[in-house]
Amino acid sequence: MKLCVSMVVLACFCCAAFAATAGDDAAKIQKAYENIKDIKGDFIQKSYIRELKKTYTYRGQFFIKPPKMKWEFKGDKPQTVYITGEEVFIFQPREKQAINTKFDRDTYGRAPIALLGGFGDMNKEFYVSGKEGRLILKPRNPMGAITGIELTISDGDFPIEAITVRDTVSNKIDITLKDVRINSGLADKIFNFTPPEGVTVLHQ
Repeated sequence: MKLCVSMVVLACFCCAAFAATAGDDAAKIQKAYENIKDIKGDFIQKSYIRELKKTYTYRGQFFIKPPKMKWEFKGDKPQTVYITGEEVFIFQPREKQAINTKFDRDTYGRAPIALLGGFGDMNKEFYVSGKEGRLILKPRNPMGAITGIELTISDGDFPIEAITVRDTVSNKIDITLKDVRINSGLADKIFNFTPPEGVTVLHQ
């Protein structure tokens, strides 16, 4: 009986400590966002498509100056994603086209990279818990096809090292951030998109 009581006490202690850790990590992220004026860095994105049983890897650079963002995907199929806070432009130079759509909660399903700009008010948008040193976020309200988000915490000035996004059909996107620099004084013109000559803009 004493052993059982001890195990219950230990379990309760571990759960309380784990909850405190998750709360501390969430508070750390939100505190960092309060002091961030802009962010830039490199990223590696691995997208696992369950239906195809394939993983696609993309690399590039990102720039954020809330609410504006810019993500440059390099490689065989380059594209640049511009987010103004109200609109999204996905510029595909090889196809000589740019896709323009409204930016709303559903957009996160099509451009999960946009999530990085929205963790400043975490408890308002998500149910937050902890698991094995990561934060687990469940959307409080529908967010496109996204069912859950995992954040890997960093010890650096920017507290997020990686993001994992899962959707309703078991696809998974892993985004790892590298060489992140905050408050470097990004110019507003970085986030302006003007379609080059010969580029068709498709409105969706």
